[in-house]
Amino acid sequence: MSLSLTDSQLQAATDVLDEVLDFRHPADAVLSNFFRARRQLGSRERAFAADATYGVVRHLRQLRRVAGEGVGPRKLIFAWLMRCEGLSIRQLEPFLSVSERGWLAGLKSEAKEATTLAERCDLPDWLADRMAAQYDEASLLALADALNQSAPFDIRVNPFKAERDTVLARLQAEGVKAEAGRFSPYAIRLETRVPLQKHPLFVDGSIEVQDEGSQLLALLLAPKRSEMVADFCAGAGGKTLLLGALMRSTGRLYAFDVAEKRLARMKPRVARSGLSNVHPALIAHENDQRIKRLAGKLDRVLVDAPCSGMGTLRRNPDLKWRQTERDLLELVQRQAAILAAAARLLKVGGRLVYATCSLLREENDAIVDAFLAAHPAFAEEPANEVLAAQKIALDTGTRLRMSPVTHDTDGFFAAVLTRKE
Repeated sequence: MSLSLTDSQLQAATDVLDEVLDFRHPADAVLSNFFRARRQLGSRERAFAADATYGVVRHLRQLRRVAGEGVGPRKLIFAWLMRCEGLSIRQLEPFLSVSERGWLAGLKSEAKEATTLAERCDLPDWLADRMAAQYDEASLLALADALNQSAPFDIRVNPFKAERDTVLARLQAEGVKAEAGRFSPYAIRLETRVPLQKHPLFVDGSIEVQDEGSQLLALLLAPKRSEMVADFCAGAGGKTLLLGALMRSTGRLYAFDVAEKRLARMKPRVARSGLSNVHPALIAHENDQRIKRLAGKLDRVLVDAPCSGMGTLRRNPDLKWRQTERDLLELVQRQAAILAAAARLLKVGGRLVYATCSLLREENDAIVDAFLAAHPAFAEEPANEVLAAQKIALDTGTRLRMSPVTHDTDGFFAAVLTRKE
């Protein structure tokens, strides 16, 4: 990091980090509300506040180990700048009080090293223990390092409105550094984050922001024209829009969710997309009457289940501090119930994709294995074969496993299930 720090930048970062470290609300929501309430802040203050907040949260365990458990946000920012961003005490000196200068010099001389695997991974103990049961030490350290980096910026071309080559050429002609994604035929990766909300391609629905790994979930479902399809946990509709486009705006695509606010955010996106086959539907729970009325009638169902989100720590690093083992146990029960309810929608020969943005076996393989054991009418299709049929050169085995280490996407899991009888 090149230092062009100002007192106002440091103060803004200190104030918002103080709110984030309560971990009562998602960090992105806290930042958004903070900036909305302080419209006088300039772009430099906002950028540094966001960078410092996410930087400290990503490395919070390491920083508290060296700086002390009880230190406040201002000192954590100084520790982050020195330990993680490589700034010297001399560079920081104009912003340090006499006591802060002595404290920071002490940190540099002590240079406390991590003593446990959890500390080395910047993870809470319970999460490090669970991940250590899945990965050897070298693999876990590599994964933790990847999760502590900033996420790349991916967009998805709307195949109902545009071609990737055309969009890519236009962006490059405008001076945007971009390249085609490695796996999804609709993905474009931008070298740096670009404000797109007012770009003509975004306004007319030709592009959407979506991680490349997320795009693959819709491609695993591979809906066809005129089918009846459901996105069972639709959220704000990122995957719903791609499903609808793959269906060429034909058939009927239900977008179910239990959160009215999320579905409300979907409506302007659907309008931009040009799709007319998307039908958002608010449900009370997975056994809502709207669900029961469709039992045995659908061709395909996507279940992007609510999960811990541990595969998205690059963009949501606060999740590892905001969740507990108890939260995970509750999620696992909910995931099993949602999968069972969604499966009842399928007609014979129908396809269901169960997916999460988690890296934890309890939310992934364990859920699918238990479902298959309890539902002999269902069989598993190899995900690699489903993708190969679409000429997508990605083979992670029978089940899709996307990793920030190997694929430079969020960590996604997916299994493809078919109702046989």
